[in-house]
Amino acid sequence: MKKNKTMIVVFLTPAVLLFLGIFLYPIIRTVIMSFFKIDGVTDSMNLWEFVGFGNYTKLMNTSLFKTSFFNLFRIWLIGGLVVMSLSLLFAVILTSGIRGKKFFRAIIYMPNIVSAVALATMWLQYVYSPRYGLLKDLFTALHLDNLAKIQFLDNDHKFWALLFAYCFGMVGYHMLIWLSGIERISPEYYEAATIDGATKPAQFRYMTLPLLKGVFKTNITMWSVSSVGFFVWSQLFSTVTADTQTITPYVYMYMQIFGGGNTVTERNAGLGAAIGVLLSVCVVIVFTICNRVIKDDDLEF
Repeated sequence: MKKNKTMIVVFLTPAVLLFLGIFLYPIIRTVIMSFFKIDGVTDSMNLWEFVGFGNYTKLMNTSLFKTSFFNLFRIWLIGGLVVMSLSLLFAVILTSGIRGKKFFRAIIYMPNIVSAVALATMWLQYVYSPRYGLLKDLFTALHLDNLAKIQFLDNDHKFWALLFAYCFGMVGYHMLIWLSGIERISPEYYEAATIDGATKPAQFRYMTLPLLKGVFKTNITMWSVSSVGFFVWSQLFSTVTADTQTITPYVYMYMQIFGGGNTVTERNAGLGAAIGVLLSVCVVIVFTICNRVIKDDDLEF
């Protein structure tokens, strides 16, 4: 018994130390930093100025931060509805027995193997370009002159152009998660339902969806995490520093910590830490709500 305890301690100690050093310590340090005014992220602690909840109060009173948070909410909500719906639709189609399943799965997932920088550049230069963009040429060929004249990268359309491009790149990833859940469901359930006279839509509504509750929670959590970390796309679609149409909290946090041209004249790593804490709390809230609302303990495959 003592040998077993010794072995457990020996094998767990490296993992615990790594967790404390790599994960827990940065989290605790970030939370502590959020209560201080810090000029540089590498400043020693004796240079920190305690402000209490001043950083959080300042964020709540800053219009640019509220704009960035509103943009993030729209990305999470509207983009989430689009991505979850399309990815689930593709997953259902691919598991319906169609030919070329592997081919179509690879095609839909392909944008995920391309870097975000390359993918965003493709949309900016070859799809949305007002001179030779794909959409402009397509609408012109279809004699839809009013649509061809749309400047997709102006202030009125930039956010929606950004959101559409981002959703295009995320559908394949979430489709694979849906696929893994659907393929775990026993075919015998569908065979029995077919014998009982259940139609395909009825099987999807009363069998597939209830059995995918756990997968749905996973997808929502992963989407929330990726939305909170929305940075590269926002930077590439921004024509000016702190573009109100594309700025997100992650971009604003970067500006506070490392500076952002003429928009942020005073760096404050503590304010950036406060933003990180708020974003983490948002993800935890979403995850908690999903666990409370969506319960799948009574469902088995």
